[in-house]
Amino acid sequence: MTTETELMLKGYGLTTAEMFYHLPDFPHVINTFVWQDYDLAPDHAKLLGFIAFWRDEIEGPLHSVRFCHRKMIGPGEWRHVTGEFTYH
Repeated sequence: MTTETELMLKGYGLTTAEMFYHLPDFPHVINTFVWQDYDLAPDHAKLLGFIAFWRDEIEGPLHSVRFCHRKMIGPGEWRHVTGEFTYH
């Protein structure tokens, strides 16, 4: 299993999507659902996979999806520290 830090170092960023969907019993009512996962831009394969899952398995049809993607760190922004020196 890959850790979140390893994913971020490989270029993944946190993708947050807000799904607007119609309630099955009340089609004129729109509800929201928030989804988050680490995904690669610009393809967003995990997000598109979740939307496909929603269309196939969830009864409430999607009205719209709003999302944002934030790359947390890159390989040049992280460094491995092997020791620590404390001075009083």
